[in-house]
Amino acid sequence: MAVFPPFLAGLLVIPVAKRVVKPLARGVIKTSMKLAMDAKKAVHEASEELHDLAAEVSAEAFIEEAADTTEKDDRKTAPKQRSTTAKAH
Repeated sequence: MAVFPPFLAGLLVIPVAKRVVKPLARGVIKTSMKLAMDAKKAVHEASEELHDLAAEVSAEAFIEEAADTTEKDDRKTAPKQRSTTAKAH
């Protein structure tokens, strides 16, 4: 039974490890970067949706407030109508 000195084992293992570990690490990093970019894109899209929704709600509130103000102004400026029923004297 032959025993290899540790440095010889290192000389054999290191080149093999480089060939295996480097592509594996590259794949892990590439996948992680893609996931991070996809997550960033999803957050950006969700943020845009929230901004759009907030703008719509704000516009609806403005329109409702303008309509309420117009109704109040119309009631103030409208002439008072007399009763159509005649009172007997």
